[in-house]
Amino acid sequence: MEKEIVLQSTITCPNCGQQKEETMPTDACQYFYECKSCNQVLKPKDGDCCVYCSYGTVSCPPIQEGGKNNCC
Repeated sequence: MEKEIVLQSTITCPNCGQQKEETMPTDACQYFYECKSCNQVLKPKDGDCCVYCSYGTVSCPPIQEGGKNNCC
C-alpha cells in the first residue's frame, strides 16, 4: 500500500510568528519563502532540504516518500 502524500503545510515565520497554509510543490523543493506579513525571506535550516522541512507543519513530499534529508 502506497503512503498518501500530504501537500498542504502551514509555514510559521520565525521572525514574526505569522502562519500561512501553503501547497507544496511535488516536483521540487522550495528553498526560499517570503513571509507575507514581514517580508522576511526564509531559507532552510542547516541539514534541511527546504523551507517546509524547517518551518512547516508537514515535511516536503520527497521526505514524506522516504527520501533522505538531502532530498532535492
